[in-house]
Amino acid sequence: MDNITLILSFIIALGLLVFLHEFGHFIISKLFRIPVDEFGLGLPPRLVRLFKIGETEFTINLIPFGAFVRPRGEGDPAIPNGLAAANPWVRLAVLLGGPMMNLFTGFIIFLAVINRAGTPDPSTVLVYEVMPNTPAETAGLMPNDRLLSINGETINSTTMLIETVKQNAGSEITLLVERSGQTIEIRTTPRLNPPPGQGSLGIILTNPIRQATIAESIPLALQQVYLQSTQLIRLPSLLISGAITPQQARPVGPVGMFSIYQSARVQDEKNASSNDPLATSNTLWLVGVISVALGVTNLLPLPALDGGRILFLLPEIAIRRRVPQQYENLVHAVGIILLLTLMFYITYQDIVNPIVIQ
Repeated sequence: MDNITLILSFIIALGLLVFLHEFGHFIISKLFRIPVDEFGLGLPPRLVRLFKIGETEFTINLIPFGAFVRPRGEGDPAIPNGLAAANPWVRLAVLLGGPMMNLFTGFIIFLAVINRAGTPDPSTVLVYEVMPNTPAETAGLMPNDRLLSINGETINSTTMLIETVKQNAGSEITLLVERSGQTIEIRTTPRLNPPPGQGSLGIILTNPIRQATIAESIPLALQQVYLQSTQLIRLPSLLISGAITPQQARPVGPVGMFSIYQSARVQDEKNASSNDPLATSNTLWLVGVISVALGVTNLLPLPALDGGRILFLLPEIAIRRRVPQQYENLVHAVGIILLLTLMFYITYQDIVNPIVIQ
């Protein structure tokens, strides 16, 4: 893929995630009948108005970081039917709409990849590798052998097989295996004290991949959303504890994300002839990870972010006392300036100190 096409594909992918975030705010606003005056890509000042649908102007703006939705009366509770005049629970729903849309988008992407790639069948146990000079090699076990039973008991999981082998260490066992459509009986004796890194038999087990149903894929996709979210939230504690390096924890902007995106596309192109769907899904998976990261980041309780605005809602929801609007507007205005400064700094670091892709 040439560089121009690669850059365009990245801009489209990232732009789509940002668009979906703002569309989440937009659709929830419309759901609660709050007029939306502007839907902008990029941040002001405005470059061009694309078109207008109803009361909403769709625009392209100068600063190429993110996008925004401008509900009517966002910072002025005196405007009738505006966002600031709405019930606090309505405002909370509107603020959550963007991050939730990103998390949902990540879930859909993970769901598509997992459904396409399949899932391990835990009830079928295969020999993945036979280590040299081990009871398994002496007995004639081979990679891709399907292990059917041990001492007459059906093998229904790797855990069951491992536990049974441990219980019979030092005693002869009988394995029934399937190889190339034929059933073979193999007798061997598991070792009592195997070398470090080897089991009693000296084999590595695996489960074959089978087509995953949507019902099976849904919890696995939800698990990925949870894992990606908690990993991001735990970054500060992992950094402090030394579990990860500062380089691994450094934030990245569009330039850094492009480097990672480029690496994923290269991997997909290298694996284009592979029959493994996961080997050619690196880019799609990365887009899912970025989508979840956008959702979680926007929920952080920082000024100008959705999480910072939600923070100002909590006193009103909890004790029915509202933070004066002028104070909230001031904090968010300062927050936007600081956020833009941080984004420019991160982008500068991505350029002068590029991230290293392992």
